[in-house]
Amino acid sequence: MMMMWQQELIVSSGSAPGQRGGSSWGAWDEQSWGLEGAFPTMNGFSNCSANYTKIWSHYLVLALGIPQLTINVTSVIFNGLVIVTRLATRDLHKPISILFCNLAVSDLFTSFSGFWISVLFITNPDITIFGSQDMLAPYALYTTSILSTIYNQVSIGIERYLAVAKSMRTRFRVARHHSITVVFINWVLAFFLGCLPLMGWNCLQADSSISVLYSPFCVSYLVFITMPNVVVAFLVPLFTYLRIILILRKRKLRMQACGQVMGTYKSVETQVARTSISIWLLALVSYTPFLAGVIFDAINHSCHTDLYPGAYIFRNCTAMLITITCLGNPVLYTLKFRAMGAKLKALRCPSATRMQACAIENI
Repeated sequence: MMMMWQQELIVSSGSAPGQRGGSSWGAWDEQSWGLEGAFPTMNGFSNCSANYTKIWSHYLVLALGIPQLTINVTSVIFNGLVIVTRLATRDLHKPISILFCNLAVSDLFTSFSGFWISVLFITNPDITIFGSQDMLAPYALYTTSILSTIYNQVSIGIERYLAVAKSMRTRFRVARHHSITVVFINWVLAFFLGCLPLMGWNCLQADSSISVLYSPFCVSYLVFITMPNVVVAFLVPLFTYLRIILILRKRKLRMQACGQVMGTYKSVETQVARTSISIWLLALVSYTPFLAGVIFDAINHSCHTDLYPGAYIFRNCTAMLITITCLGNPVLYTLKFRAMGAKLKALRCPSATRMQACAIENI
């Protein structure tokens, strides 16, 4: 009786009207049978049938896809203008300008790959749920670009900390070749980690560790990539910008002791604090939802169709938040840091005579 019931299930999973049949899905079903053979499974989750019809609503696809396309196109244009402006003004002789321009390049690639994924989502939304070979390359490029953006943000924070901390005493500056080396290392590391799925670390074949949110990526790969890099994106900028604020606060106290407190310096300190907090909050808002999605993916035991539509709406909104970061980065880094740098340059070294007199008085 059990054998007859299983045969009926196999026959009904072939090419029923309104369902996706074919050899590929049949092979997927065969690989998905458990040891007991009680139920056909999909992606290693028990009781998840591999047979499905189109589950996305056309209105929902357009409601999610059109804003994603719009934000991605806007980000591509905006970051492209930043890159062209940097090249036209020949501002790349400065180490920090190299890092800013490279951040714009990373954001440009993130927005372009996000645009690619959005087009695939609008034209064939089901493959963003059940996974496909077509999703592997855009997801890999997307991952590479996000990793490059994170590494660039960390590099900018460290460079600003070194510039402020050392310039107050020894006029130390990170050299141009240092920035070029850092940019090269950032891209090599980002390409290596981002392209691991293209090298074989993927779950195109039915596997129990396939991601339900980012198929055909494996959950193990997402955890490996997300956890350490998000921690780095949160902690390193937090440390560097807090140190910058503390250094400026100590500097202000020393100037107060010498009777050199100026309104301009106070405005610089306030601007540094606001910009640093804005940068950190932008990273927090952008990457925390994605981190939460990966954690949910790792502990989830539900079928793909059981998570529709809530989990996939959350996934698409997470992608839009990351793209919004690509729009905010040029404003926060390029514009505000340029004004801040000009003020810090003027305040970097006060009168040597007055500082010497102040030091003798303190002694």
